[in-house]
Amino acid sequence: MTPKTTLTIAGSDSGGGAGIQADLKVFAALGAYGTSVITAVTAQNTRGVDAVLPLPPQTVRDQLDSVLGDFDVRAVKTGMLGTPAVADAVAEAARAGHLPHLVVDPVLVATSGHRLGVATAVERLLPYAEVATPNCAEAAALTGRPVTTVEEMVVAAEALAAGGPAHVVVTGGDVDAAGESVDVLAGGGGTTLLRAPRVPTRHNHGTGCSFSAAITVRLAAGDPVPVAVAAAKEYVTRALTGARDWELGAGRGPLDHFGWSA
Repeated sequence: MTPKTTLTIAGSDSGGGAGIQADLKVFAALGAYGTSVITAVTAQNTRGVDAVLPLPPQTVRDQLDSVLGDFDVRAVKTGMLGTPAVADAVAEAARAGHLPHLVVDPVLVATSGHRLGVATAVERLLPYAEVATPNCAEAAALTGRPVTTVEEMVVAAEALAAGGPAHVVVTGGDVDAAGESVDVLAGGGGTTLLRAPRVPTRHNHGTGCSFSAAITVRLAAGDPVPVAVAAAKEYVTRALTGARDWELGAGRGPLDHFGWSA
């Protein structure tokens, strides 16, 4: 059977743990055929981001035209956009209806703390998103409010969902919730808390990219958003668990995307 085609529009991670590389691994692990549009080239590893080179907006458009002109893309995710001009190029395609089941992962700050994007770039895409997946720091940047507790996550998710995206998931991997990892899904007429045991590990590089990529695969397969989000959370929990004792790099290592340690 021909696999469903998915598309990631994001930056390249030379260390392979996040960005385009992580997205393509998730697509493959979950049975989708992955295509890509690169928005920027980064020099990074598990210890941090050393350099970022955004690509010209026309190069992004050319890649989009090439992929969308040949493949039957069923769902799309964005990651690092880098500049408002690149975001405009992607928003043009979304506005024209060429980016189905769009998942916007507003990559503003890497796990290492390096700034990878600007909020104004992300805001250009939010009106076209079926799902947006900010972490707490990104939700705070987009709303202008602190997001440090589950209660504040709920407020942020509902505020963002009211402003454009059909659904918003504020991920709470950095929030202390009594041994749990709590994400907040708002949209579709309600708000839901998704809970899973917190995985004690420093190897969480690319968690947000992997989560949004997993949602993308499930949307391409026809799942409704709540089902897709729940499945993605289960996948990321397994991937974190599998890699918690790995020693790849000296910093925050990648996830076990393929279940090698299962």
